[in-house]
Amino acid sequence: MSAPDTTTVIDDAPIHLEATESRAARRARLSTGALLVVFGLALLGAGLATRGSASFSLSDAFAAVSLPTITVPGMPTVLVAAVLTLLAGAGFLSGRLWGRSRTAAATVAGLAVLIGFITWAVAGNALAFPVANQLSGTVALATPLVLGALAGVLCENAGVVNVAIEGQFLVAAFTAATVGSVTGSIPVALIAAVLAGMAMGALLAVFSIKYWVDQVVLGVVLNLLASGITGFLFDQLVQPNGAALNSAPTMQRIAIPGLSQIPLIGPVLFDQTILVYLAILSVALVWFLLYRTRWGLRVRSVGEHPEAADTVGINVRAVRWQAVLVGGLFAGLGGAFFTIGSTGGFIKDITVGNGFIALAALIMGRWHPVRAAMMAVFFGFVTQMSTQLGTMNAPMPRELLGLFPYLATVIAVAGLIGRSRAPKADGTPYTK
Repeated sequence: MSAPDTTTVIDDAPIHLEATESRAARRARLSTGALLVVFGLALLGAGLATRGSASFSLSDAFAAVSLPTITVPGMPTVLVAAVLTLLAGAGFLSGRLWGRSRTAAATVAGLAVLIGFITWAVAGNALAFPVANQLSGTVALATPLVLGALAGVLCENAGVVNVAIEGQFLVAAFTAATVGSVTGSIPVALIAAVLAGMAMGALLAVFSIKYWVDQVVLGVVLNLLASGITGFLFDQLVQPNGAALNSAPTMQRIAIPGLSQIPLIGPVLFDQTILVYLAILSVALVWFLLYRTRWGLRVRSVGEHPEAADTVGINVRAVRWQAVLVGGLFAGLGGAFFTIGSTGGFIKDITVGNGFIALAALIMGRWHPVRAAMMAVFFGFVTQMSTQLGTMNAPMPRELLGLFPYLATVIAVAGLIGRSRAPKADGTPYTK
């Protein structure tokens, strides 16, 4: 009697792996899809009510090269934008978009919402929407936001919550204006602004790292301290001596030969002040420091798991001090933009909450330098757009246009960005 055959037959059929989705990712996908559907339906209703055509001027009156004005039919353009947005929203809700296709769909939907909204707002208007002014204003508004967001990226990746970006901006702006007025030197004023930002960072570090003060409360206190000190000094010292202490020189534009001559893009990106160039370079620098150097690895390790970092010989407190001070450097540059980078003069609370907007950009960018900078540019674009539409008698109240940037930020944080996780030890003092 023969033994039973125990040979295992191996099926050569290919194995199909199904992608799994976490609960948080599913919630983010569904919220994004629902938001895009709402935007699509709103554009659909707006498109049906749109009359006339919309014009977009690609160059301003002082441009060396005059570019044509593009005119598009209002209703068809808005309706096409609505359809694209609805299709992207349906793709997110169905769960059939993954990886690059999801990114592409979100990009197309974002552009469609933007183009559709502007077309609806300017359709039938005798004035053309100034694209060149829109881009120039975006760069100007985004520059301090980018630098402030980078300051927050460095601090919070090291585990220190930086709510004091607004205060760092304010003190740096005041210092740059007064030092620039006294010395008449922009480089000296810029260095003074950087030192002022780092001094505010040192206050944040000493109370949060050494004395374990609640970092959110500490940030609020530092902002109030900056507002009070600069306001007092302005009233008692600067304002009575405005000619001597509040008339700093301003930065001049530096045109990059060749690149600045490119139509539309050249004047916007390559004919700017040194602070704009520094902001662009700073994004690449911070990314390199955090993700391509040993110091950056140590910063991220003390922000995620300081106990583990300590066991391998990393001085957690020293690394956090370094990150906060370097962050103060970038915040000082951002604060200088409000005075020597623009008007040259200081007024009370000149930063008008831009530090908090930079903090929002940091959160929207998920604590990553490149994404945080992109979110800062997004906020600058939306703010400039609301200003431009306010001068063109758009078919919506000016008060709503003024709120539009903040509404867009809330919507982006709550819907399009989804859930985001800060560094694990962010805001937690380290005790041995």
